[in-house]
Amino acid sequence: MKIRTLLKVLFVMNYFKLACTAFTVAVFMVSCVPSKKYNELVEREKTCSEELAKYKKMSLDYESLAKDLEMKYDLANKDLIQLRKDTSELGERLRLLNRDYNIIKTQTIELENSFNKLKNLSARETATLQAELKVKNLSLQEKEDALLGLEEELKEKERMLSEREKRVNELEDLLRKKEDGIRELKERVAKALKGFEGQGLTVEQRNGRIYVSLEAKLLFRSGSTAVEDEGTKALIQLGKVLEGENDLEIIVEGHTDTDKLNSATSPKNNWELSVLRATSVVDILLANSAVTPSQLMAAGRGEFYPVSDTDKAKNRRIEVIISPNLNELYEIISND
Repeated sequence: MKIRTLLKVLFVMNYFKLACTAFTVAVFMVSCVPSKKYNELVEREKTCSEELAKYKKMSLDYESLAKDLEMKYDLANKDLIQLRKDTSELGERLRLLNRDYNIIKTQTIELENSFNKLKNLSARETATLQAELKVKNLSLQEKEDALLGLEEELKEKERMLSEREKRVNELEDLLRKKEDGIRELKERVAKALKGFEGQGLTVEQRNGRIYVSLEAKLLFRSGSTAVEDEGTKALIQLGKVLEGENDLEIIVEGHTDTDKLNSATSPKNNWELSVLRATSVVDILLANSAVTPSQLMAAGRGEFYPVSDTDKAKNRRIEVIISPNLNELYEIISND
C-alpha cells in the first residue's frame, strides 16, 4: 500500500520583501495615519512575518518527513519481497541437501554391510573398503554440517521475514486508520456545514486531506478583511467540529482574484489582503472553539493559485486544509 496521504504545504517567498516595503510606506505615511492605527498595523505585520517564517520551517520539516516516510515504506516492501525470495531459495536448498543426505546415508549403510560380509577377505581388500567407508563418512559429516548451517540460516531469514511483515502491517494499519479518520471527519464537517450549501461553500477530500473552500462572498465585503456575520456562523460550525481533533494540522489559506489593489492603507495589495483574510479566519476559529493554536497556520497565496479561468468569484476564497499529523508514522519508521 503506497503512502499518498502526505503534506504538501507551500509558502510565498516574496512576502518578506513586500512586508518590508509595506513598513517603509507606512513610515512615509505616518503623518497621514493616526499613530495608534499605524502601530497596530506595524505590530500585525511583524506578527504575520514571524508566524509565516515559523510555519514555513514547519512545512519544510513535514514535507521532508513525508518524503522520508514514502522512501522508508518502499524500502520495507522491497526488503519483504527479497526475504520471501531468499526463504524460498533456502527451502529448496534444504530439500536438496536432505535428499543428498539420505542417499549418502543409504550408501554408507550398504558399505557397512558389505564391509561386514567381506571381513574375511584379504587385508588389501579390507583396507580399500575401509578407505571408501572413511570417505563416505567424511562426506556425510560435511552434508550434516551444511544441513545444520542452512537450517539456522533459514530460521534467521524466517525471523527477519516475520519482523518485516509485522512492521509493514503496522504501517498499513496506521495509514488505514488515518484515512478512515479523515473520511469520517470529512462527513462530519460536510454535515455541520450543510446549511451553507449554495452560498459558496464546498467540502472535498483529496490526497488524504479535507479541503473546506469558502468563497469571499460568504465571508467578506469587497476589499475588506473583516468576516461578515453569515461567514462567522459557518466558521463557528467548522471550529466546533474540529474541537478535540488534536491529531490534525489545519492550514488557512487566503486567495484573491487578479484585480489589483491600489491603496495607500492596509491592505495595499493582493498579497496582504490574502494574508489578513486568512488571519481573520484563524482569529474567529480560536475565539469560538477549543482548537489548539499550535495546530493552526495562516497563509496568503494572493492571486497565484486560481481554481477557475473564467469565474473570478471562485478565485476569491478562503481554503481551510485539514491534514493528518504524521508524527506517529515517523516514530515507527525511526524505530525500524
